[in-house]
Amino acid sequence: MLKEFTQQYQLTAGECNPELEMPLPLLMTRIIEIATLHANSWGVGYAKLIEENQAWVLSRVTIEMTRYPRVNEIYSVSTWIEDYNRHFSLRNMEFKAADGSTLGYARTVWVVINLATRESVDISKLSYIRENVLGKECPIAPQGRLKLQQVTRSQDHTFGYVECDLNRHVNTVRYLELLLNQFPLETYDALMVHRMEIAFTKETRYNETVKVNIDETNPHDCLLSIDDSVGVSHCRGRLVFAERPSEG
Repeated sequence: MLKEFTQQYQLTAGECNPELEMPLPLLMTRIIEIATLHANSWGVGYAKLIEENQAWVLSRVTIEMTRYPRVNEIYSVSTWIEDYNRHFSLRNMEFKAADGSTLGYARTVWVVINLATRESVDISKLSYIRENVLGKECPIAPQGRLKLQQVTRSQDHTFGYVECDLNRHVNTVRYLELLLNQFPLETYDALMVHRMEIAFTKETRYNETVKVNIDETNPHDCLLSIDDSVGVSHCRGRLVFAERPSEG
């Protein structure tokens, strides 16, 4: 079995954002997709785990990009498991251009949950993980503590039908889209998201109203949280903006 798995893609025009680049939500989708394909190649993807009423769940994601793939560009995504313990699997990704240059990296943390109890499952005894740990480190810093120091502005949002997944709670990518939508088009025209951190702490259901809180004390390093009506955080994030690289 392959300890490192790679998949090649082409960024089509219909997938691009207004800056003619790969949008972060699509990058998140690719992260989930490549992890799923790798697990499937070991025979331990969704189809296998669901036999015991279990499923992999994404807990944390940290992405750091030098630049994003551009319209019509060929790019690849590679993934491997760096380490694991009884609670978490630490899976990394590398994004490369067609010429082999690195575009960026991602660190992800996954858990297996029992779908009936919604509790985590001890994965330390899963032989396929133990036998396929690559040990290759990821060069970007791990996720930091995502805690807002103050709320500079906030907005209410009610999650609808199209934002829910097969588990009947809000889709991972929809949280990210909601966070990104807190900033205007002009921000993304001028700047790129150099680093993104997101942690999922509580499931959100259909028709649930949340409050998106933003701490943009530093407008280039913003902290965000998605909280329920009693102030419990369901998701926390960080967006670090940087100048766009030249296209030359």
